[in-house]
Amino acid sequence: MFDLAMSRIAGRFTQVEPRATARAFVLALLSGVERKNCWRLAEHAGHARPGPMQRLLRTTRWDADAVRDDIRAYVLDQLGADDGVLIVDETGFLKKGTASAGVQRQYTGTAGRIENTQVGVFLAYASNKGRALIDRRLYLPDASWSQDAERRTRAGVPDQVEFATKPTLAGQMIAAALDAGMGASWVTGDEAYGQDPGLRALLESRRVGYVLAVACSTRVLINQGRTTARADAVADRLPASAWHRQSAGAGAKGPRYYDWAWIEIGADCPRHLLIRRNQSSGEIAFYLCWAPRRVPLSELVRVAGTRWCIEECFQAAKGQVGLDHYQVRHWTAWHRHITLAMFALAFLAALAADATPVRTAQPNRPIRSTGPINLTVPEVRHLLGALLNPANTSPRRLLHWSTWRRQHQATARRSHYRRRLASPSTG
Repeated sequence: MFDLAMSRIAGRFTQVEPRATARAFVLALLSGVERKNCWRLAEHAGHARPGPMQRLLRTTRWDADAVRDDIRAYVLDQLGADDGVLIVDETGFLKKGTASAGVQRQYTGTAGRIENTQVGVFLAYASNKGRALIDRRLYLPDASWSQDAERRTRAGVPDQVEFATKPTLAGQMIAAALDAGMGASWVTGDEAYGQDPGLRALLESRRVGYVLAVACSTRVLINQGRTTARADAVADRLPASAWHRQSAGAGAKGPRYYDWAWIEIGADCPRHLLIRRNQSSGEIAFYLCWAPRRVPLSELVRVAGTRWCIEECFQAAKGQVGLDHYQVRHWTAWHRHITLAMFALAFLAALAADATPVRTAQPNRPIRSTGPINLTVPEVRHLLGALLNPANTSPRRLLHWSTWRRQHQATARRSHYRRRLASPSTG
């Protein structure tokens, strides 16, 4: 089962040692190792040193983008369905220093505030079979990185990489997925992407529908394009009869019910402003919607609810396969670690889908089963940790790795002291 999945990417590693190291790397990502950096992964794999895994991320010759393409095709084979949706979002990777590619003080939803962080823009695919990450771009801030040639060189940023906004990166990934035959009729994302007219125009030109969140201050055309109004002002004027209670999909405790309203906007339909209202708090969210054909309200609600799938992907990728556990600074190493973690997550999602019967979507019907819940990605990872990765915990091996780590830390400490003594500001 694992080797069959691994065969989808094994050909990208043309030499025996890198191919074996990549296999060991992914297996270790699927293990119960707490911190999935090269030291811990190498120890779990039974290696005497982390060198092979460090080389795999930094210097070994292989194309992470080609592996990414293989992952995308694998996800389509395993999770592809008529109701598939592409989802764009970003996540942060908190860092302490200033040398990691793309790092700077910037807002990240990971912390909910401005932090020293790298930001990755991701594309996920979700269907009634499951969900997985299928593409990634490391955001490179403009002034602090794109225009600093020396800093780019130190971090290994390729010369051809130019500044691009996050919505532009999202558009690049969506276009690549569509060009590769990724069947998806819809795209969804949060306000950072819904506010961008260029991304919306791209999707319309590709005849791909979208349900994209926007701010309450967004101005829309109503009355067949004759009047401009703020989205929140439109919501305030809606009569009670305009609201419909529908589920945005199943949550951990059953259907996630909200009140929904929609109105046609612009002069060319089908174009809508979709409005979601929380039953208890009254909080309101807004979405701009477009489709190449007329669709019912329930379809727009379904797509809007799918956006949470990428949040679940981030949670699973970071919590189960070490998406954010890397200790690398280089541009190439970042993309390689992230790509292999995406493959591990896709494998788990495929196993969970294979063990779960596909049911016709009925989002507004409560779950009545008295049996156990379907296999989840965390549960599958836990089972694999026991089946695929037997613990290698002999006293000799434990002592070997303890000694190696402490020697490495002692060397780092001595180097740090030497740098301090050599600094003109010391003493």
